[in-house]
Amino acid sequence: MPSPIPSTSIPAREEWEGNVCVLTYDALDVDAITRSVGDDRAGANVVFVGTTRNSFRGKVVARLEYQAYSKLAIRTMTEIVIRQLAAGDSTSHTAASTIISCAVHHRLGTVPVGEASIVIAVSSPHRKEAFVACEQILEEVKEKAPIWKREYYDGEDEETAEWKANYS
Repeated sequence: MPSPIPSTSIPAREEWEGNVCVLTYDALDVDAITRSVGDDRAGANVVFVGTTRNSFRGKVVARLEYQAYSKLAIRTMTEIVIRQLAAGDSTSHTAASTIISCAVHHRLGTVPVGEASIVIAVSSPHRKEAFVACEQILEEVKEKAPIWKREYYDGEDEETAEWKANYS
């Protein structure tokens, strides 16, 4: 049975100028998230979908559970996206090569095997900037946002499930 919802791990949303960061207990709609960054100026829409896999280090994973300090996590995610929007790709030689729009959605609560736990979508006039921004956003969210996961393995009871930082 999943743990009760802690009072700090609540849904949150920050939206501005076509960009969005979301923490939610709802299943992530990859198509809707991808459409949310669509723009006629975009030559590239890059999407990363992180899913719960069925094994980890030789153990069978039953499910993952995510908790967050939502107020700080949504602020951290927003700051990460704002930095990416401002930076673009430093290797670009044209002013038009910028990030147009970003969406970062992260699940809270129980995420069964095969379901998405994080979706990051980025649109840009060019693919390189979109790929770079998407990866940088992912790595920074995993490193800096106060989001934790608990791994539940087959054959183990509730007491042996492990809480881990979101970067493993």
